[in-house]
Amino acid sequence: MYSISLAIKQAREVSLVSKILLAFGMAGLTGILAQVKLFLPWTPVPVTCQTFAVLMAGVVLGKYWGGISQIIYVSLFAGFGAIMGPTGGYLLGFILAASFVGYVTDKFEWSKGFYQMLGIMIFANFILIYIPGLLQLSIWLHLFKGESSNIAQLLYAGVIPFIAGDLVKIVSAALIARALK
Repeated sequence: MYSISLAIKQAREVSLVSKILLAFGMAGLTGILAQVKLFLPWTPVPVTCQTFAVLMAGVVLGKYWGGISQIIYVSLFAGFGAIMGPTGGYLLGFILAASFVGYVTDKFEWSKGFYQMLGIMIFANFILIYIPGLLQLSIWLHLFKGESSNIAQLLYAGVIPFIAGDLVKIVSAALIARALK
């Protein structure tokens, strides 16, 4: 455990070039996990494994570089079309979530426990990713599909199908983060 914790600490204290490379690495991991997709017939938002990498980016890289890694992912790997599409808000939420997780775990010693980390990640996932995601999905459905969606329809298309998988990813990320911290 000590060597992993020391490695994370050292990763944060490396040169600027190394931080940039680590940020690109986490962006790449997010991109790789984006390739694991399950399309559901009632929603334009696919189930992916990205949120695991997003949460881990905050833990491993901290508030600034965790967020930067997701800016790199969104701008270089996801692209403009994805930002303007039905998943664009979720992608922007990735930046918020990685930055928030990094900020809290950097600043507060109490955040290092498993249950605390779990709570931080649940908040980041279900508030910081889902709220911008649902806003963008609503706008996209209205502008490009001509559909006006109520909150129940938005939750059915943009939250409910993802809860079980997200909980698995969050618990996994919290377990790994606890081991790292």
